[in-house]
Amino acid sequence: MRRHTTHALHTPGWVSDFQKFIMRGNVLDLAVGVIIGAAFTTIVNSAVKDVLTPFIGLLTGGVDFSNLFITLKGPVKDTLEEAQKAGAVTVNVGVFLNAVIQFLIVAFFIFWVVRLIGKLHRKEETAPAAPPAPTKEEVLLTEIRDILASKAS
Repeated sequence: MRRHTTHALHTPGWVSDFQKFIMRGNVLDLAVGVIIGAAFTTIVNSAVKDVLTPFIGLLTGGVDFSNLFITLKGPVKDTLEEAQKAGAVTVNVGVFLNAVIQFLIVAFFIFWVVRLIGKLHRKEETAPAAPPAPTKEEVLLTEIRDILASKAS
């Protein structure tokens, strides 16, 4: 004769805490923000690369810093690509400068987009709310104060 025993599946306490944490509004808002941010990155990168960078290239005469590098070890070559193919160890100063310039352009673009959105969605300034009516106690205390003041005069 076999005895059937039932065992309850024990769920650790942290599981319910984790479920509560995940379902909190700010975590869901953050997840939505990350997803929209990733989609917005494509727009910003295109605006910078396809719209702003050509104008900056015209203004700077097409200056490209990508071939500004220092060879630490290995054959010295004219371009970064040749040096890397030859196995040289390089400090890529120009690539870093291009990244900094790209960052500044993106930051400038995002600044103007956020500023424009802020102006489009500016909330109407509301008039300050009227002060609440005095309570019965306040009215009574005011009357008592006035009576005492009139007797003292």
